[in-house]
Amino acid sequence: MQEQEQVTIPERILRDPQMIDACKSRDFTALFSIARRAGIYPSQIARACRMTPSRVGEIISGRRAIEKMELIERVADGLRIPGRLLGLADRPWEAESQRPSRSGGRNDPARSPDRASATVSAPSPDRRPAAHPREDEQRALERELATASTADTGVAKMFVTQIEVVRQLDRRLGAEQLLPGLQTQIDHMQSLLRFSVSPGARPALAAALTEAATLAGWQALDLGRYRQSWKLHETAKAAAREAGVPALLAHATAQQAYVLLDLGRDREAVEHVERARAEAGNGVPPLMNTWLHAAQAEAHAAAGEDAACRAALDRADAALPRDPADPALPFLFLAGLHLDRWRGNCLATLGADEALQDLTAALDAMDGFNRAEAGVRCDLAVVLQRRGELGEAHRQARLAQELALVTHSQRQQRRIESILQTVEAG
Repeated sequence: MQEQEQVTIPERILRDPQMIDACKSRDFTALFSIARRAGIYPSQIARACRMTPSRVGEIISGRRAIEKMELIERVADGLRIPGRLLGLADRPWEAESQRPSRSGGRNDPARSPDRASATVSAPSPDRRPAAHPREDEQRALERELATASTADTGVAKMFVTQIEVVRQLDRRLGAEQLLPGLQTQIDHMQSLLRFSVSPGARPALAAALTEAATLAGWQALDLGRYRQSWKLHETAKAAAREAGVPALLAHATAQQAYVLLDLGRDREAVEHVERARAEAGNGVPPLMNTWLHAAQAEAHAAAGEDAACRAALDRADAALPRDPADPALPFLFLAGLHLDRWRGNCLATLGADEALQDLTAALDAMDGFNRAEAGVRCDLAVVLQRRGELGEAHRQARLAQELALVTHSQRQQRRIESILQTVEAG
């Protein structure tokens, strides 16, 4: 085994909350990725931790984990990570590094955290101070290309699996705690796609990025972060074009229209969904076609276009496949009474009392869909208030408020506050 080379992670990086969390959970995929962004090449990590570069690449891509205590200790010693951060005893070198030098006191600038790395670390060939800027650019590109080369179709599938877990949690718990982690994952996926030269892996990576960015765009919208939501949908659309999957592009484009709806730009939202449908043509599965018609109906309802809304709802019903579950479209859930929920929302927006039947029935399908259930109860409160049933309207609004607090949905909370004010005033 080669002699271990020491590469010190700067103190400012060790104090970063993301690094602290990565160390605490022993998430070496995140830890090595943060070190890489700090300018420590995977080849340096490999030499410092006495691993092969390919193994480091697999860890960065999430295909391998570090579990053996002996290897965890090698990482701590090779990268100069204090033992306490990784749940280890103080490392032998920690006591040595804390001894005061003969020539310097506590304020000796030579002992500052970032300067200490230069005096303690063995010089690395990759950090020659005399390197030409062109060589630095070359090494930086080679590093990114090497990292991206580890992201094959198998890695893309793992990303999709992670996204589905986030999607399931989002339905129950909301976006507030999930969005930051998903945004970090999106940034990582974008970097891999940007530097991938594998024609076989790029479409799969792009498709996974589309799903992640579309989900994150919806989460940002739910939290009232309109600009972030719009940009995430733009990321999703660009990735969908790279993936060459019309259904993903149609979904991202039509969902982006909800940002316009929340901003009160109803006519533009209608045109946005219509554009998504026109671009999709006949190249999308029946379930996506159903979803697009329902989204168009919702936009027409917001714009007060009764006839156009009802026509779109009829098209959605006609397009719904016998089996409303498509494994290729896990982000669309129109099984059971979920399309009735959508119809009830549209009719409630139009002021039609017939929405009451669809909304009441839809409640039976809301098990685990906390944010969706909050929306159904909001719609029920609106219809009941209009019918003069103020007591029941108030009860439904309060139940919706409790669910919105669970999911931290700013979008639902604003709507509920408006409904409660109207009900209590009436």
